[in-house]
Amino acid sequence: MKNTLILTLAAFTVTLLSGCEAIADIFQAGIYVGIFIVVAIIAVIIWILRFFRRRT
Repeated sequence: MKNTLILTLAAFTVTLLSGCEAIADIFQAGIYVGIFIVVAIIAVIIWILRFFRRRT
């Protein structure tokens, strides 16, 4: 009975820790995607400003 409880708790702990690691990886990827989107938007704004300055 004691071994079963220990094995169950160990399996539960391993499952939770790997889940937290997966969530951390998802958020880390989200940060990089967010940074990429912000840089892309700034680049587009700069391109639009240069485009209108050349036309005038």
